[in-house]
Amino acid sequence: MALQDKYINPFTDFGFKKLFETAEIAKFTPDERTKYEESLKYYRDLKNVVDTSFDEGREEGKMEGKIEGKIEGKMEIARQMKAEGEPVDKISRFTGLTMEEIEKL
Repeated sequence: MALQDKYINPFTDFGFKKLFETAEIAKFTPDERTKYEESLKYYRDLKNVVDTSFDEGREEGKMEGKIEGKIEGKMEIARQMKAEGEPVDKISRFTGLTMEEIEKL
């Protein structure tokens, strides 16, 4: 019995539902119980895959945001240097941007 099951109030709608589910499962034949447990395992495995993919996507998005932020920072520095009259080749060396990118600013 899971820890959370110990603290379910049987007098709530959720408590009654949980009790009825448990009673239904207790009436399963061995074959039905095996199939039920296999379906639970499949559901949990699938849920874990989805959750992991979601977390990985979130981390990937953070990384992309950081990269975009660094590029924007370099572009801003290049704009300022260009406004100060610095030569394009010097701006390129300092920012890592291509001369074409700098010319477009």
